[in-house]
Amino acid sequence: MAATTPADPATTVTLEAFADTIVPGVKRSPDDRAIAGVEDDPGAVQAGALAVLAHPALGLTEALDGMAGLLNMHAQQHARVGRFALDPAVPPFVALDFDARTALVQELTDPAHPEREVWFGVALFCTMAFDSAPHLPTGEALEQGHPGLSLLGLRRPDPDGFWRFPHFSYQRRLACVHPHTTATGSPA
Repeated sequence: MAATTPADPATTVTLEAFADTIVPGVKRSPDDRAIAGVEDDPGAVQAGALAVLAHPALGLTEALDGMAGLLNMHAQQHARVGRFALDPAVPPFVALDFDARTALVQELTDPAHPEREVWFGVALFCTMAFDSAPHLPTGEALEQGHPGLSLLGLRRPDPDGFWRFPHFSYQRRLACVHPHTTATGSPA
């Protein structure tokens, strides 16, 4: 099943701002409000965080509008407590600067917060989008220049589509293959 993105633009920019708080990235354009632009390299948004969150296999598609609404409600409360004004032209969480977004996400993921599991889970999926591109076949992600996989130095597969690692990471073989191992790698 293909991933989709939320239909509501306010949901999209709110969740992009959350993803950018988890793994910050470079702005896509000078007027990009969702991405704070505190990094010079692509982050979770460019890595496909929204595609991961909206992927049907994850089962969150129907909840994304509600999650964005809840996040914006928390942002309004955060602004009231901090006594600062929010730009009404964008959703409240998007209107927060990066430091305020970070402080709010820290509050929402604190072990004492009643919604911790929700926000910790969303943060985990945003991180996964960057670290492993679970919404894309690995070869396709590498062809597209996926920012997280590129940063990790994952190389493309051999021409036959298989990955082989001719050098041992510890510079020595750690164990020999058991003599009863089948040709497919299964224990006999």
